[in-house]
Amino acid sequence: GKHTVNLDNKTADVTVKPFTLEMGIKFELHVTISGNKINVSEVPELPIPDDWMRDKLELNFYKSEQGGGGEVENVNYDKQSRTAVITFLKPG
Repeated sequence: GKHTVNLDNKTADVTVKPFTLEMGIKFELHVTISGNKINVSEVPELPIPDDWMRDKLELNFYKSEQGGGGEVENVNYDKQSRTAVITFLKPG
């Protein structure tokens, strides 16, 4: 609806309009599993900072039932080659 807002002793009439936020991004990862490391390739290019991508990768593999994950020790992400190496604290 319409609202009147007071700003610095002046009034402004505003109208509220709903909009939809894009909440999530789905993507597919290709992995090679070896001991306590997973090599990830074809990481999608997303308009987010590198540290956010590292966090997303870590969360995806932290105790992941589908990938047999566990506690993540390190995430080495290379944006240019679109690859990452996830290192776990324990092999398995």
